[in-house]
Amino acid sequence: MNCVPGRRSLWVFDFDGTLSPIVPDRNEARLHRGCDRMLRSLARSPWNRVAVLSSRTFDDVVSRVPVPGIFIGGASGLEWRLPGGLRIGPGAASETLLAARRRAVFPLFEEIASVPGVEIEDKGWSVAIHYRNTSPRSFRRRVSLLQRLKNRKGIKVFRGPEVVEVQMMGTGGKSAGVRRLCRLADWDPVRERIVYAGDDENDAVAIRWVLSKGGVGVVVGNRITVPHARHVEGPADLARAVRDLEGIATEQTAAKDRGGAA
Repeated sequence: MNCVPGRRSLWVFDFDGTLSPIVPDRNEARLHRGCDRMLRSLARSPWNRVAVLSSRTFDDVVSRVPVPGIFIGGASGLEWRLPGGLRIGPGAASETLLAARRRAVFPLFEEIASVPGVEIEDKGWSVAIHYRNTSPRSFRRRVSLLQRLKNRKGIKVFRGPEVVEVQMMGTGGKSAGVRRLCRLADWDPVRERIVYAGDDENDAVAIRWVLSKGGVGVVVGNRITVPHARHVEGPADLARAVRDLEGIATEQTAAKDRGGAA
């Protein structure tokens, strides 16, 4: 993992499966204690900007990350809260397009919801299709309906652990969320380092974009594989890896400063 001396870092973390362990009931997900300390430590450094980027609704993820001084993004980055508290949404034109797309697509969601064991979670800007409790007998019908959904123009479909995340805006997804974060933070992704950590298909697209800019990608768990990204087992390992990486960066920056002073 390359740490460039003297460069600021923008740290971006997914929530579920990354900062919080995957749990059977998504409503019980909590920020891992080690990750809580890690986020607060990163945020205290003037060299860092810190963000949590989730596909959860904005209000949901904000309630689960009580860490001051960081960017928090909901709906895969369509909505953001800046460190000073300002909330920024996607705009009126996007809201109008969303309403039209929901009217067109929701009959298909109703069909999918009729599959025994499937649960539909409406997040506004996206819809999560949970199939943890479906039976093998319903597999073929579920796959057929999901394929019809993938073929719909203007939406994106990402796979997670026993869930499919449907982005209602074709320009959505966490890769777009990171690019928007860069604009909001006045961050040059080529000149200034980005570190992105995540665990599912939506995150994988963002990690590949970050790597293409010379940044650092961290895959948490074993649900995705991204070439040239670092791998850690879970939230506790992520917290340790970030501390190690930040320690290296801090030491190199201090060494450069000492050399400059001489």
